[in-house]
Amino acid sequence: MSDDLKVAEPGAGTASRAVMAPAPAGFPTPAAGSSNALAHAPAAGAPAAQAVAKKRSGLRRFVVPVLMLAALFYGAKSAYDYFVEGRFLVSTDDAYVGADTSIIAAKAIGHLTAVPVVDNEVVHKGDLLASIDDGDYRNAVDAARGRIGTQDATIARFARQIDAQGAIIDQSRAQVASAAAQVKSAAAEVERAALEYERSFKLAQTNFGSQQRLEQATADRDRTVAALAAANAGHASAIAALEGAKANLDVLKAQKDEAQRQRNEYVTALEMAERNLSFTRVTAPFDGIVGNKAAEVGNFVQLGTRLMALVPLHNSYVDANFKETQLAGIKPGQKVDVSIDALDGKVIEGVVKSISPASGSEFSLLPPDNATGNFTKVVQRVAVRVAFPEAVLKEVPLRPGLSVVATVHTRDPSLPKPTLLSALGLEAFGARSLKP
Repeated sequence: MSDDLKVAEPGAGTASRAVMAPAPAGFPTPAAGSSNALAHAPAAGAPAAQAVAKKRSGLRRFVVPVLMLAALFYGAKSAYDYFVEGRFLVSTDDAYVGADTSIIAAKAIGHLTAVPVVDNEVVHKGDLLASIDDGDYRNAVDAARGRIGTQDATIARFARQIDAQGAIIDQSRAQVASAAAQVKSAAAEVERAALEYERSFKLAQTNFGSQQRLEQATADRDRTVAALAAANAGHASAIAALEGAKANLDVLKAQKDEAQRQRNEYVTALEMAERNLSFTRVTAPFDGIVGNKAAEVGNFVQLGTRLMALVPLHNSYVDANFKETQLAGIKPGQKVDVSIDALDGKVIEGVVKSISPASGSEFSLLPPDNATGNFTKVVQRVAVRVAFPEAVLKEVPLRPGLSVVATVHTRDPSLPKPTLLSALGLEAFGARSLKP
């Protein structure tokens, strides 16, 4: 061993050695006693360091296996959960809340006289949203009612004329009956005069009767014939008068029916005027929340002028746009877990209500034409409508436009959950092992 180096052997049980290097020039060399003290100084802390090292080594031997077992258990559980449930879950983040928002527009012309609602106000069906000046519409209603009143008077006049014409017809019938009686009487007179003429003529031929008597009988015969002709003419005239009265009655009835139909038109005009008047009061068609209000008092509105929007939060839904490769197992009625981004990922439960009949690109303004030019296959998306129970929407109001994550449970809940035995084809073995 070199004289320049001294190795100090530590005490028993230590494995380290202290090496003393020669002192540089100009520095004093430590004494032999002090050198031995320095050589033996580390030996005092060696047992404590050794104890700490042993403690760390023992903790490591305990923690590492536990962590390995925990990781193995977590991996096994994750694999089992995926096999039982996870592989039946179909998820997408291309999903948004929607609602059947109604755009409230004016159906009357005029100035707004009142707008009693404000943005974000909750309203109920029938609540007043806006009022339009109704002066012109009330005048139209009054005019329609006046026309109906005038027409009622016309109909009443025709009714009285019909009654009077009925009396005329009765009188004509009486005249016809009287003329018929006169005809019958004249016919009898003609017959009597004819017989008298025959007797007078025979007597005159045999010189038993006077010529004067014959001339009188001849005159009576001619007079009765003329009277019969006049009676027949009067009877015909009475019948014609009766027929004319009946025809006039039909005309009056037709005029009354026409007046009644015209009155019905006036009633329809009144209903239309009242309907137009009702449009001056814009009411809520359903329960909802007012939004995007553009109506202000004094604005002049035309037909179709947009006033505000009404959002029915109680009928909110989610349109989840799934890839076409995810649609195989999705059916209406399946359970859907919806995670809401706006509520820190809060999950609510819904059901698949319907599936769109075509992909979203088919409903776009310019549908793609893949039959021309170069072709690049792009996975299409189909909208799936997710509905929620009313109780869920009351508890968690979903506002249209919010982003969500939709996860559909495609496994049929009526079938038993898959097991490892079924995956390995050992269902029969498992069933036999469960028998007593």
